[in-house]
Amino acid sequence: MAKRSINKAEVSRKTGLSTYRLSQLSINPKSHLRVDELYLIALAIGVNPGEMFNFLCRDLKLQEKS
Repeated sequence: MAKRSINKAEVSRKTGLSTYRLSQLSINPKSHLRVDELYLIALAIGVNPGEMFNFLCRDLKLQEKS
């Protein structure tokens, strides 16, 4: 959100997610982002949800067959 100069209050208003929830998602690495939250946040900040999903999961890899 910081890269797009959008504050949490604006995203909260557009998505219906509380500013507390948005803060938890951005501060606490153990908070679990739900797919519906991801989708709404992506729409609110003008990002393709698929690109955002790819960015967030960039470190995940399939296990290689042995």
